[in-house]
Amino acid sequence: MALSDHVSFGDIETEYGISEKQVKLLMRTELKKSSYRTWRKRVREFSDRRTNYK
Repeated sequence: MALSDHVSFGDIETEYGISEKQVKLLMRTELKKSSYRTWRKRVREFSDRRTNYK
């Protein structure tokens, strides 16, 4: 779900009980280093545009 551009950290926390910090840690451990960096960059760019996103 975290890889989707249409799901917010709030939605993940509601459904699975995992905080934003825990999602980021999980993504860091499960993704390749470059994939994690790309994901974080994309999440940051979306959050800059939409305050209710991730």
